Amino acid sequence: MGVDAAYRSNPAPRYPLASRRLGEQGTVILRVEVSENGNVERLDVGTSSGSERLDRAALATVANWRFEPARRGRMAVASAVEVPIIFRLEN
Repeated sequence: MGVDAAYRSNPAPRYPLASRRLGEQGTVILRVEVSENGNVERLDVGTSSGSERLDRAALATVANWRFEPARRGRMAVASAVEVPIIFRLEN
């Protein structure tokens, strides 16, 4: 039985200034293919936030993330994971 890839303590994306000013909020679901080394191999938007700016900010940040690779027994293997990125304006 295998264990899926997991995120590490990676930095959150910066909230785009224009999105803050316009009150844009939403959740981006990213599809991430993770190598056996924990690097991002491929990345795309599975579900858009509804804002191209927020989607781009999420993609740019997660492209540099590192993951704990999935495992099949003791062996690290490539896998895919969905990553939700939430942009929410706080009062």
